[in-house]
Amino acid sequence: MEKRTGFASNFGFLMAAIGSAVGLGNIWGFPYRMGKGGGFAFLLVYLVLAALCGAVVLLGELALGRRTGGNAVSAYQAVSRRFKWVGVPAVAAAVLILSFYSALGGYCIRYLMLNVGGLLGAGWGAGGLDGSTLFAATLTQQGAAIGNGAIFLALTAVIVLFGVRRGIERFCSVGMPVLLVMLLIIILRACTLPGAGAGLSFMFKPDFTPLKEDFLGVLKTAGGQMFFSLSIAAGVMVTYGSYTDKRQDLGKNTVLIVISDTAVGLLAGMAVLPAAFALGAPEDAMRGPALLFVTLQDVFGSMGRTGYVFGILFYLLVVLAALASSVSMLEVPVAYLTDRALARSEGRKTAGASRRWLYTLLITLLAGVFCTVTCADGLGSNGLWVPLQSLFRARGEIPTFCDCWLDLLDFLSEGLLMPLGGLLTCLMIGWELKPDWVGDEVRRSGARFGAYRFYAVCVRYITPLIMLFILWGQLKDFLGL
Repeated sequence: MEKRTGFASNFGFLMAAIGSAVGLGNIWGFPYRMGKGGGFAFLLVYLVLAALCGAVVLLGELALGRRTGGNAVSAYQAVSRRFKWVGVPAVAAAVLILSFYSALGGYCIRYLMLNVGGLLGAGWGAGGLDGSTLFAATLTQQGAAIGNGAIFLALTAVIVLFGVRRGIERFCSVGMPVLLVMLLIIILRACTLPGAGAGLSFMFKPDFTPLKEDFLGVLKTAGGQMFFSLSIAAGVMVTYGSYTDKRQDLGKNTVLIVISDTAVGLLAGMAVLPAAFALGAPEDAMRGPALLFVTLQDVFGSMGRTGYVFGILFYLLVVLAALASSVSMLEVPVAYLTDRALARSEGRKTAGASRRWLYTLLITLLAGVFCTVTCADGLGSNGLWVPLQSLFRARGEIPTFCDCWLDLLDFLSEGLLMPLGGLLTCLMIGWELKPDWVGDEVRRSGARFGAYRFYAVCVRYITPLIMLFILWGQLKDFLGL
């Protein structure tokens, strides 16, 4: 079989892995889920989950990918008969996430251009319109939404087509440092707005009331954010792990990825929530896409002409973050299909590049179908039929995940497939392969694995139990229990 091209450097791998983890999951997801989960209570639960679950699954997936050298499906097939199918739902989750990511990325491109137009005084710019009016128009302009989603998806495909080193690694190695600089600029402005202190207090002042009132709800919200943010159980880290050098310290890299991802999530919260509180936004304005496209746009609008500059920086930041994640989601199914085709063609070098082009195009088109439907739906604004809505309407109450196509795709991937995949991965590593299997792979580079006992206890007992609670919380919503 033709040799697979991996990352050229550990820095490139880290930037790609962190970029996949950061994405919309942090810049958009972390602030709004923090608002939904009660601020500090959510943060506390998230930090515990990141240590006891996120890092454990992440390390296991990186070790699985590097040791087998396989993609998200073949890696499981190589080590287990009982769990050989676990990679299939991971690939499905990656395609679903790529689909609604592209829709959201398209909205970000739209808002980037609106702020550019506002700065230039052009008729197609924001023109001083309030956030609600702009967002309502964005959702109902189906053609423009579909076009912007297609542009975002095309950019993703172009980066992936250049391959691991010249595409993904090069883009993330430049994009992630730039993203951090822009995020710090936005934070500096957000935290100096009058009334911004209330947002910081909401984030960091201890308040355990939400945990007493709805612990399972906070756990479910934080758990969903953990999967969404860290890109675990979607095949990404298995695929990226297969591209890493045997000399790299997997344990150290895992810690760096989790810490970096959590830090960016907190920074995103500091960029968004203080601005929302400074504006005096109501509680429902801090949940879902409204936080990114209504509340924040109103904040920029309140700054006068300077606000357009910060709007351009912010939405460019979100586009870059979303692209870093979307390329990883596209790489998962492309790597799987390319490896499979190369194995069947006995590794003929002429098959490698052409097959990669073909499968990138096919997966892009498939994701484009779901992206088109999601954009046309406009978060439920345009009356499109959503699967399962009729069933739940007959029962008298429609759950939130059936509100629109975006919520449905998000629920199926982040709410069901990813927690299930994470649970099964832990069971496979903890009880079939045994924790030593991962320990041996970590030590292969000559690194010490000082946290081995902690890892072994977590992967066998603690992490699966927490995964069950998270999965139960999602199923409870799905079944209406």
